[in-house]
Amino acid sequence: MNDLQGKVALVTGGAKSLGAGIAEAFVRAGASVVVADIDAGAGQALAARLRTRAEPGQAAVFVRTNLAEDADQAGLVDFLGREFGRLDCLVNNACIYDDAGLASTREQWLRSLDVNVVSGALLVGRAVPLLRQAERPAVVNLSSVAGKVGQLGRLLYPACKAAILQVTRSLAVNLAPEGIRVNAVTPAWTWSEALASQVAGDRVLADRVASTFHPLARVGNIEDVAGAVLFLCSGAAGFVTGADLPVDGGYAVLGPDQGRSPAYWFQAARQPE
Repeated sequence: MNDLQGKVALVTGGAKSLGAGIAEAFVRAGASVVVADIDAGAGQALAARLRTRAEPGQAAVFVRTNLAEDADQAGLVDFLGREFGRLDCLVNNACIYDDAGLASTREQWLRSLDVNVVSGALLVGRAVPLLRQAERPAVVNLSSVAGKVGQLGRLLYPACKAAILQVTRSLAVNLAPEGIRVNAVTPAWTWSEALASQVAGDRVLADRVASTFHPLARVGNIEDVAGAVLFLCSGAAGFVTGADLPVDGGYAVLGPDQGRSPAYWFQAARQPE
């Protein structure tokens, strides 16, 4: 990833968890990073921490942004133009989780689609003039394996993550003449704040349960996802656009039978309870 040295990256929803890990990975790769998030406290703290790890000439900046507000998006893009004059990498990571399944209200549906899908697409459109100024501009959208399968008790989040994959494909086709590549990363279970809270921080338990669904027999790490994002932003992926890069430990290649033959399941069914 040496060719990210000196680049300018924007990470939305970057104040905490996965977004913070992606921002940190850009700094380690020598890029300047702008973190956009609605959480000012966490964002400012992250930017201060990243600056202690930055080399001379590297910037780590937080811009408080509500991506569902057009004025905030415009202000963010104006800031990038004033401070850097270009944008090399745009990572659409911002996401809200508000999903009551069939009980979800119209307001919840519209809010989720607005933040998780519409806002990212609009931001790409606004950033095109800055992306044009970069040598090898790239956009990476964060999807999820949840967008590829039916899910019990959830409707909004999977729908949004599925829509992100379609938006990625269409953006890739529309922006290819500009030389702007657009790809998606699709993680499976990832060791983040949300997942850790469900097992009281017990990583051993999380890996043991995940081994049933992930052939690599563990949950993913934030670093795994961040590495995929940086790859797609790098020159190594210079001929890759419209792609969906699974970072899922093999989750997507298993069917409902978990890759096991009928003989396995028939034998398991015969075992005494």
